[in-house]
Amino acid sequence: MDAVVTTAVRLINTLTPGEAHGRPYSPPDRAALPAAVAAALSTGTRDIRDVTRQEASELAAVACALRTIFDAVASGDVDGAARQVNVMLAQTGARPQLDRHDGEPWHVHFHGAADSVAKGYAAGCATGLAVVLGSQMRDRIGVCTAPRCDRVYVDGSRNGSRRFCSTSCQNRVKTAAFRARRG
Repeated sequence: MDAVVTTAVRLINTLTPGEAHGRPYSPPDRAALPAAVAAALSTGTRDIRDVTRQEASELAAVACALRTIFDAVASGDVDGAARQVNVMLAQTGARPQLDRHDGEPWHVHFHGAADSVAKGYAAGCATGLAVVLGSQMRDRIGVCTAPRCDRVYVDGSRNGSRRFCSTSCQNRVKTAAFRARRG
């Protein structure tokens, strides 16, 4: 589940507009979108094949839907987040299935082999978020609390105290607080 929830975070942070690290953020334009999506889907251990413009556009829509889940959790509306996850699960027909491909061992996918790239990732990400929301870990997904940043994160820390999307945002907030105390 970690992998699909982390993929959801990368898709949201790459493909949704807003603010990032104190600056306005716009998703990549149409020409750069396929490469940006491929980078967001890359796991570091395995690169994804080239993504078409159509697939990239569809995944941008998936990212916007996923974003509403993180926003709902951040605002304390876990019921709303769960409803959105259920909508995505129904729309994608998410179902567990063991697959083996690309020389990898058997592993669980949550979509059929014939599903589109966007539908497959939407099903996997929605399933991963369903597992998180249906557990004690629901407070481990969030939206950065730094001013002028709305990027999302998954808190993998031992004590579950993460509030920022990155060390950069954490340092910005700590520096501002230090200056305010001195000032």
